[in-house]
Amino acid sequence: MRAHLSVRTRTTGTVLVLGAALAVAFPAAAFANTVAVTVKTPGATSGPSTANSEISTHADCSSGLISGGGINQATGTGNGNHVMGSSPSSDGTSEYTGTTGVVGTDVTHWLGIGGSGGQADSSFSTTPYAVCFTSNLINHTQVVMNKVNAPTTATTVGRVTATCPSNTILLGGGMRATPASAGDFKTIASFPTFNNSAHDFGQKAAADGETNPDSWTAVGWANATNSTNETYVYAICSGNSINISGVTVKVHYSEASGPTTGGTGQKVTVNCPSGDGKLISGGAAISGGSVTTTDFTGPGSGGDHLNGSYPSDSSGNPVSNGTTTAAYWTAFTHTGGMSSPSTYSDAWALCVNDGV
Repeated sequence: MRAHLSVRTRTTGTVLVLGAALAVAFPAAAFANTVAVTVKTPGATSGPSTANSEISTHADCSSGLISGGGINQATGTGNGNHVMGSSPSSDGTSEYTGTTGVVGTDVTHWLGIGGSGGQADSSFSTTPYAVCFTSNLINHTQVVMNKVNAPTTATTVGRVTATCPSNTILLGGGMRATPASAGDFKTIASFPTFNNSAHDFGQKAAADGETNPDSWTAVGWANATNSTNETYVYAICSGNSINISGVTVKVHYSEASGPTTGGTGQKVTVNCPSGDGKLISGGAAISGGSVTTTDFTGPGSGGDHLNGSYPSDSSGNPVSNGTTTAAYWTAFTHTGGMSSPSTYSDAWALCVNDGV
């Protein structure tokens, strides 16, 4: 059967839907979850050190495959530090920004890209995290990329969704915004979702307790008009030739009001409860309202931004290099220099059980 590609276009973004050939075997008897996860990080890299710029660093899997990754930033005494990207890479340097579709397989590198906005501070730093997994059932992965030339108008979103090929499993996702020279442009959301009408084809996020999402959405935001802004999304999906009937991905979600005072930050954590499998990836957003029941439309204030989305302990502290027991995911959000009474912070955890 020849693989086919179809694109569903919406006014505020695009949804990429891929179909691929699949060989399905009958499921084996269920025993124990075989998913194992190790978090890798090289630690912090200083920067960005100048205004309206970015710095790229990477975390790498010495064994296993990428199921997702994260980024954490030190804000220093300024408020301009924000996330420009948290995304897969073929080699730790190159980015998937070309033709949409399946752009990589069995990826083992994750990028953390921090932006400075209109301010820079000597205390800024950027730390990437790679979530590396192994499984007796899921032994290959593929990266699906989609992009949109948006937001090009001030105070609007660039919202774009990538959907996994039919009969595969969503394992995680990432986001990217360019160019960094537009200092008010940044990513504000990266979350699991579904390519169906109930989720408005990726415009509403997966809610707490939903199972087996098939898509990932990224959202970019700009305070000014710029015709060259691009927002990218990456869905990390299983390979095509596996028996997915034995795999369950369960979403856990948490939302908190705030931060509301200018120049302040907030952390929100969500975990994988016992029995729901291993934490394999997560997402984060700063929003102006409920994102699981209404379309994601923007932040609470033009100054709101993400400073982090990463595996953590229950207090929101990032886990150390080599951690194999991470069960929490944290969203680290910041108001910038503006007060924002309608701001909400959102965090997602994807918990996987392969049922082998």
